[in-house]
Amino acid sequence: MLSGSPTPRQYWGKVKQRAFIDLQLSPIWVRLKLEGADGKKYLTDCVNTKNAFRLIQSVPSPKAEPFKMWLAQLGKERLDEIEDPELVQDRMKAIYERKGYPKDWIEKRIQSMAIRQDLSDEWKERGINEYSDFAILTAEISKATFGMTPTTYKKFKKIPEKSKANLRDNMTSLELIFTMLGEKVTTEISKQEKPETFPENIKVAGRGGKVAGNARIETEKELGKSIISPENYLDIKKLK
Repeated sequence: MLSGSPTPRQYWGKVKQRAFIDLQLSPIWVRLKLEGADGKKYLTDCVNTKNAFRLIQSVPSPKAEPFKMWLAQLGKERLDEIEDPELVQDRMKAIYERKGYPKDWIEKRIQSMAIRQDLSDEWKERGINEYSDFAILTAEISKATFGMTPTTYKKFKKIPEKSKANLRDNMTSLELIFTMLGEKVTTEISKQEKPETFPENIKVAGRGGKVAGNARIETEKELGKSIISPENYLDIKKLK
């Protein structure tokens, strides 16, 4: 245990008391029934990742110092990225490299993020801010580009329904290219026509996706095979 206390149960009780009275952090934990070593389920105090980090910061123990230093370093890096946004791309490249993705794929994935961000900013300019609306518009582009919504696409690639795996992190280079094309064309049409209503934005998304869809079909004719691939990167070592 990070605290190094010989009586962890009592220590945790004091932490909760201090959090409630001094730090005013309550309620940052919930009680869930978790299975114990004996196979029975017991009510257990649980916190999410954010609040776990907050509690670590409040632990006055040398064992907690490495975690506190790590959190401080993360904070510094995020501030540095605000000053120099290119550092964000460098960080993402490093993350994908550590996961084992090919370098040429990484370049396309980073570029796809920039194009997606540009589209998101454009949608916000058009007054679209709800996550559900973003999902609807994204699905419209995907249907016109690949003939599938992102949800259907994930099933096609055998990405588990409850998995947090990102669909685009499991696309091939060509799939990423046509995804970028559909979103970039949608962005340009939107900037030019400035749709004022959500239905108008849906039509623009469909048109942008259709351009990419037509390009995909022509490419498939030339290659003699489908661009849409069941491949995924869930077990990246097998794809090397």
